[in-house]
Amino acid sequence: MTTAPPPLLDVHELSLGVGDTGRLVVDRASFQVRAGEIVAVVGESGSGKTLAARAVLGLTPPAIRVRGGAIRVEGRDLATLKPAQLRALRGGRIGMVFQEPMTSLNPALTIGRQLEEALALHTTLDAQGRRAAIVAMLQRVGLSDPDRVLRAWPHEFSGGMRQRIMLASVMLPRPALLVADEPTTALDAVIQRDVLELMVSLTAESGTAVLMISHDLAMVARYSHRVIVMCRGEIVEQGPTEQILRAPAHPYTRQLLGAMPRRREVPAVDPADPPLVEVRRLVVDFAGRAGLLRRGRPQRALHGIDLAIRPREVVAVVGGSGSGKTTLGRVIARLQKASGGELWFDGRPVRAARGAAWAAYRRDCQMVFQDPYASLDPRMTVAQSIGEALRGTGLDREASAARVREAIQEVGLEAGHATRYPHELSGGQRQRVAIARAVVRRPRLVIADEPVSALDTTVRAQILDLFADLQRRHGFACLFISHDLAVVEQLANRVVVMHQGRIVEEGPRDQIFDRPADPYTRRLLQAIPALEPTPDGGVRLRWRHDDDTSTPGASGTASGSAA
Repeated sequence: MTTAPPPLLDVHELSLGVGDTGRLVVDRASFQVRAGEIVAVVGESGSGKTLAARAVLGLTPPAIRVRGGAIRVEGRDLATLKPAQLRALRGGRIGMVFQEPMTSLNPALTIGRQLEEALALHTTLDAQGRRAAIVAMLQRVGLSDPDRVLRAWPHEFSGGMRQRIMLASVMLPRPALLVADEPTTALDAVIQRDVLELMVSLTAESGTAVLMISHDLAMVARYSHRVIVMCRGEIVEQGPTEQILRAPAHPYTRQLLGAMPRRREVPAVDPADPPLVEVRRLVVDFAGRAGLLRRGRPQRALHGIDLAIRPREVVAVVGGSGSGKTTLGRVIARLQKASGGELWFDGRPVRAARGAAWAAYRRDCQMVFQDPYASLDPRMTVAQSIGEALRGTGLDREASAARVREAIQEVGLEAGHATRYPHELSGGQRQRVAIARAVVRRPRLVIADEPVSALDTTVRAQILDLFADLQRRHGFACLFISHDLAVVEQLANRVVVMHQGRIVEEGPRDQIFDRPADPYTRRLLQAIPALEPTPDGGVRLRWRHDDDTSTPGASGTASGSAA
């Protein structure tokens, strides 16, 4: 009888603590990853999944210390390795792809310099051999002009291109293990699928194992062989992905799966109602890059957009990065100037609004931004941030304070949060404050720009429920901008699909999701798998409108998707 080969990565009873305190952030975690296997680690923010993965590379923050257990890579205990041996292991036998490639690529070095670094440190190739390997890898990851890429700087590429460059950099030395920490969180649906398919393909070619940290359960279902579920520093469940997702045993796993966005009934909107917001032939041009002796050519971001939003209606705008959806929202909020076209609100043109008319529009139109930490003043308490939005409403101090207390209660925060500052809040709590600040003025229109993209599964579900409840209670119309189609499917009355600055399709939510007419809409829907509930409290994987993609178990899918 043949025995199974030893695991490539063996984590045994790993415990990580904060400084000299007794608080553990990872408590006796044990798991294994075998050669060629894709293992996903899922859980909420603060569950310890990223710290456990970073410990494999010895990249935990200085305040985090190993309190017990062992980490073995290819049979070697990391605790026994000298610093030089650990450096040789990192980047050579173990590679890591970080969540945000712009912060992990050095902005002061060209792409060529950064790609060559790993080969110079971890291989015996000469300069000519390194360049040949780099050019071949760039072509492999879909960058068609390697010579130009090598001379370029990180800021010259989109998020998806930067993530491809990061994959190329990490895979050049052909590591035995790849640690991928939320590798597609900031990317739109189509680019997410392209990057993950590329990652699976590259690792399959070289036999590389993958430890993937993610809160995207749909992508975990599609690409991983096994899944590890973490909660408050402990592993509560692990096993084959299909088995865990179809019939979860632990209540926390069922809670995670139950928090996935699903299509729900939304309040009906009377199509005969006159539009609250109307955009006519809207054009936006951005100045092009200028040279020493030439003016830059304008780049058109929006090409004659026509859009109407009725009272109490939730209109979702979806599309890839660079499609113009955020620019459209910023123009309606008057945070971006239009180059042409008209904007009407409640039957009156906004562009010519002055004085009291302008103040009324700003009172009736509020915005919720993607990153609440960046949109909240760090020097202001929660009550001050929310109260600031009430300036110019005519309310006296007592009435304003009462309205602020009411808003804090409405968004599910406690009275004690009123005196806290943004850094003292979690991501979900900060987004609640941002929503409270937007609705405290009782606006007639709220523009929400990717309001839940940075949140984990359960917090996202709470914020979406809160948003839907506030929208029903106060009756504001909403322009909801998102690249997360599952979120859109849960909230929207109507969906607008944008591509390269144009609206390619729009219609009722069910029509767009069930009977898309435009090829680009179909491509968007095909990029993200859907998770359907099972009788056992779990989910099963289903691809939308994709006749060419089979849906066997996740184990078969992970290896087969690279073909």
